[in-house]
Parts: sequence; structure tokens; C-alpha cells
Amino acid sequence: MPRGKFTSHKGRNRRFTNPEELEEERRKEQEKSKWRSKKEISSDDEEGDSDDKKTNEDSDSEEESSDEDDDKAKGVQSLIEIENPNRIQKKNKKLSALNSNIDNAAPQLSRREREEIEKQKAKAHYQKLHAEGKTDQAKADLARLAIIKQQREEARLRREKEQKEKEDAAKQKTAQTQKALGKK
Repeated sequence: MPRGKFTSHKGRNRRFTNPEELEEERRKEQEKSKWRSKKEISSDDEEGDSDDKKTNEDSDSEEESSDEDDDKAKGVQSLIEIENPNRIQKKNKKLSALNSNIDNAAPQLSRREREEIEKQKAKAHYQKLHAEGKTDQAKADLARLAIIKQQREEARLRREKEQKEKEDAAKQKTAQTQKALGKK
């Protein structure tokens, strides 16, 4: 093992069990299970003496329960029924059933996608109403537009009037200069 600055803790304390030790533990477990099964049979015999009227169905159910006991539940697992949804084994599904479910079901949209579609529909609806002039903003715009048209019309009339006045003034001036020169 290298000593010094760059040592790692990962390989220091590894201990491997011998195959002989594993075999010994397995043998001890088998002996314990045999002893337990003998103990259960002897306690069942004592109960059987008092109840000689057992039917064949009861003996069949006892055989099934002994088969279940062979599974050996750990701890109090055999005493308490648990329903853990994470422990449920998933059942295989047929491909044809999956394909039919996919074909029949409408595509599920996420919340963001649905909201985006709703926004687009609302915007299109608002634009349509705005074009028809039914929204408050459209009414305000049309009123402002009418005022601007009126102001422009008044300004145009005023310019025309001033233009006529200028032309008249120019004609009078030329007429006066012509008169002063005595040409007419």
C-alpha cells in the first residue's frame, strides 16, 4: 500500500467472505428452518387431537398456507398487509392495445401550449372586433380620427381662402401698378 501524499481510502478495509463460511451459514439456516417446521407440525398435532372433525378442505388450505410460509416473509411482513404503489409489479401490455389507445386519444397538450393557443385565439378575436370598430380602443381611435379629419378639413379650407386672398391681393397690386403706369 503506497504511503504518502496521494493515498486513497477506497481499497483499505476490504474483507471477503470465504466460500466455506457462506456454506456454513446456509447450512445453519436450513437446520433452523427444519427445526421450525418440526415445531409447527408438533403444535398442529396437539390442536388436531382436540379437533378430529376437520374436513379435507381444511387440510388442503393448510397445505397451501404451508407453501406460502416456505416463501419466508421478512420481519413482520407476513403480519401486516401493505399496499405500496411503488412495489406493484408492472403488467405487460399488448402492443395492439397500446396502438389503439394512441390512435383514439386526442393529443394531450401541456398547460403552456394550451395557454399559447388560447392567447392566439383571443388575439385574433380582438383583432376582428377591432377591425369592426366594436372595441373601446377602436371607438376611441375612430373618434380621434374624426377629430383629426375635421381639423385637416378646416386647415385645407383656411389655406384655400388665404391662397385666394393672396391671388386677389396680387391681382389688385398688378392692377394698381398698371393703372399707375397708365396702361389701361
